[in-house]
Amino acid sequence: MSMRQWLVHREAPSPNCNERKLPVSMVVLHYTGMRTANDALERMCNPAAEVSAHYMIDEDGTVIALVDEDKRAWHAGRSYWRGTTDVNSASIGIELVNPGHEFGYRLYPREQIEALLPLLADIVRRHDIPRANVVGHSDVAPARKQDPGELFPWEVLAEHRLALSVPKLSMRLIYDNPGAFYLALERFGYDISDGRAAVRAFQRRFRPKRVDGEIDGQCGALLFELLLERDLGRTR
Repeated sequence: MSMRQWLVHREAPSPNCNERKLPVSMVVLHYTGMRTANDALERMCNPAAEVSAHYMIDEDGTVIALVDEDKRAWHAGRSYWRGTTDVNSASIGIELVNPGHEFGYRLYPREQIEALLPLLADIVRRHDIPRANVVGHSDVAPARKQDPGELFPWEVLAEHRLALSVPKLSMRLIYDNPGAFYLALERFGYDISDGRAAVRAFQRRFRPKRVDGEIDGQCGALLFELLLERDLGRTR
């Protein structure tokens, strides 16, 4: 039995996919943002909805495969990350069942995260995906999306070296002007066409306790450390 068969509990094939144009280099994490898991599953399998993901993980840890990894699922929409504009072609999409901000956003259950960890580890290993490319939907579409949101436990993924950790700070850093911060944020990977939205997305990921879209010394120091770690080759 393959590793994938151990990790996936059942399949619900979705017709909403097409051919990839790029090799897989990213994983994008989402929340379903619907009232129930069944609602989300029905939508992702409905041709009229034109939306899908490769996997969906229910709150009890059930992993459902919807689209084969060699196909391009339709989960990211209009998006961008580190120069890639066709994120759907370059990524694996994983939907985590959660009602989201519209229907009663809540903590992700332990069972759900415990199911995500081995699935993500297997995907990252097989496709040699850098930790910096395990991102949230809000990272690749900051002006449109806020999932998986500020309650998502990125630090748990970081402990397993499946995502970037939040840098430890010894100082605050004020960039000379907002434009300098935005350019650094773009260099890190974000679409900065809507600057405040990009800052909020960065905060959701690296400072979730205060998401206000304001550039401050803490955000500046976080971004500086992240770029420094990358430039020194300590992360990939």
